[in-house]
Amino acid sequence: MLIIAASLAFAGAAFAAPTGSGTVLDASNPFAKPSALPFNYPAFDKIKDEHFLPAYAAGMREQLREIAGIANNPKAPTFDNTIVAMERSGQMLARVSAVFSNLQTANTNDRLDAVDREMSPKLAAHNDAIYLNPKLFKRVETLHARREKLGLDAEAKFLLERYYKEFVRAGAKLSAADKEKLKAYNGQIASLQSEFSQRVLKEANASALVLNTRDELAGLSDAEITAAAAEAKKRGLDGKYVLTIANTTIQAPLAHLTNRAVRERLQAASMARGSRGGEFDTRDVVLKLVKLRAERATLLGYPNYAAYSQELETAQNPAAVNKLLAELAKPAIGNAKKEAAAMQKIVDAEKGGFQIAAHDWAFYTDKVRAAQYNFDENQLRPYFELNNVLTNGVFFAANKEFGLSFKERKDLPVYDPDVRTFDVMDADGKQLAIFIFDPYARANKQGGAWMNEYVSQSHLLGKHPVVANHLNIPKPPAGEPTLMTYDEVRTAFHEFGHALHGMFSNVKYPHFSGTNVPRDFVEYPSQVNEMWAIWPEVLSNYAKHYKTGEAMPKALLDKVVASKKFNQGFITSEYLAASLLDQRWHQLTPAQIPTDVLAFEASALKDAGVDFAPVPPRYRTTYFSHSMNGGYSAGYYAYLWSEKLDADTVEWFKENGGLSRKNGDHFRKTLLSRGGTTEAMNLFRDFRGRDPIIEPLLERRGLTGN
Repeated sequence: MLIIAASLAFAGAAFAAPTGSGTVLDASNPFAKPSALPFNYPAFDKIKDEHFLPAYAAGMREQLREIAGIANNPKAPTFDNTIVAMERSGQMLARVSAVFSNLQTANTNDRLDAVDREMSPKLAAHNDAIYLNPKLFKRVETLHARREKLGLDAEAKFLLERYYKEFVRAGAKLSAADKEKLKAYNGQIASLQSEFSQRVLKEANASALVLNTRDELAGLSDAEITAAAAEAKKRGLDGKYVLTIANTTIQAPLAHLTNRAVRERLQAASMARGSRGGEFDTRDVVLKLVKLRAERATLLGYPNYAAYSQELETAQNPAAVNKLLAELAKPAIGNAKKEAAAMQKIVDAEKGGFQIAAHDWAFYTDKVRAAQYNFDENQLRPYFELNNVLTNGVFFAANKEFGLSFKERKDLPVYDPDVRTFDVMDADGKQLAIFIFDPYARANKQGGAWMNEYVSQSHLLGKHPVVANHLNIPKPPAGEPTLMTYDEVRTAFHEFGHALHGMFSNVKYPHFSGTNVPRDFVEYPSQVNEMWAIWPEVLSNYAKHYKTGEAMPKALLDKVVASKKFNQGFITSEYLAASLLDQRWHQLTPAQIPTDVLAFEASALKDAGVDFAPVPPRYRTTYFSHSMNGGYSAGYYAYLWSEKLDADTVEWFKENGGLSRKNGDHFRKTLLSRGGTTEAMNLFRDFRGRDPIIEPLLERRGLTGN
């Protein structure tokens, strides 16, 4: 998953209607000027919670003064005095926003949550103060009408066109009365998204499963049981055991817990999140959010929020998204039912006396895998030690493909002791970026995995990238190695694909930097990077036993590769179910908003043909942060849309010799370095030489012949 930090000079930092005097931010505040550390790396050791609110206020005041100067400029509008000037504006606000938005997801606390609640509507209002400024829009509109006569290069022309579209989509052409309505919508939506996000995190912590005996954890490793005991002790439950809840519906311990009743309790706790009453219930927030989004889209002239959201995506409209999801739903569920039948045979052979349910899936998947491929996931973990995966896997592949090298440094401050930092050196020996790696789960950290940027590259501003990857690997007890699951390994490669996209950015304007591309394109480069996780040359370099250093046996390697299509029915179906829910909620008109969240969810899944109880959605509505907190609203389909491009790209690499500098340099030059400087599909065509085809995706997902 990608999170793009608000670190751009205008487009990403276009926030905030400020209040208060024009006083300059106190020099003691670390956001008062750019960080003096290399590449403007944040001074985490100097940044305190109390710095954020005054820095936000000062940054907003500063940017609005800059914007007023542009809008009221008596000289005729030019590209430089209007568009470039906006690109240069808001740099203080960009600094504080980048650090705050990243810390509030990775290392939050009550004070930061309070800042988020206070600032969300203010930042939305500031965004309106800029985009709804009639004088400013008039200058943009005048330039847009003359764009063919301005002598602009391709990047500058595309920037002007993008600004014009964004102003119009933000409501610049609305009447004065409708602009006031829009401002109200924006403020309410921002507040509700913040509220949803905070409730989800608190509900996950409150939903953890408490167990009384070690026997109930049978099947888990000693390290996992020790971690569960430590979690209980931390919560004041000495002598008990606590299994924490990850953000997805299916929980990792379900693959190994032998006690079916415990599995059922864990699954029930996971699925009930946000819908069991109490202060963290999110159903009221969901209904308010989807209604406000629908009303806002209607005000702007769109039939629903999905139509508004997808206009600038590569899909362009809900019809195209619906078509893709519908084409895959039937074969995916068909495969999932075949997989369930294979599991049921084992249950029956063991005289289990029950039908496969959601809480059984992961457990019996391992048994089927063992029967079909003669191995289970636990055989892999001793070969997937975290540091080996990172340095001899992720970094090794980047060196072979792009010539990058990495040097860990201990002198830069970090916000948590487990966070690591690396200088990233390009093939010519010059420093390209700084990479931040935050691997472990914490109670105050958002679930899932993501990339973000603390500093985004821009030649205009002289900025070099500082990018971060965040995982949620359970931290082992002190002195124990961090042994990863295969899914965690794949995720590490995925997120580093996003990091490469940010680090390779080679654009002039911050508006287009790095991962500032359509959502249904942004996951594409990161998904491509997953291919190296099991590429023989890479896998053999990092998959070594953490005790002996012996390489993973070739027979086991072969089984890993052979099982790539295994369980794809489940994987595709749970993702499709969540994607379909996201679309159904956001394709409603204001008059169609239901009153019962869970009833609507059940009906939507049934209507789409994906209501197969053993395979619930990857996220249910009540904890579907991707959809409800604004990041991927009406856009969760993007992973699958991007995978079509990814699968076709993997075939290109195979056809051209695989992991090589020549291939990596071509991928970097034609696509990874160009950010959002042109239409996304133009980048794909520049790389691939043609439009994408779907056959490689169908083959990968095991959906051919269905």
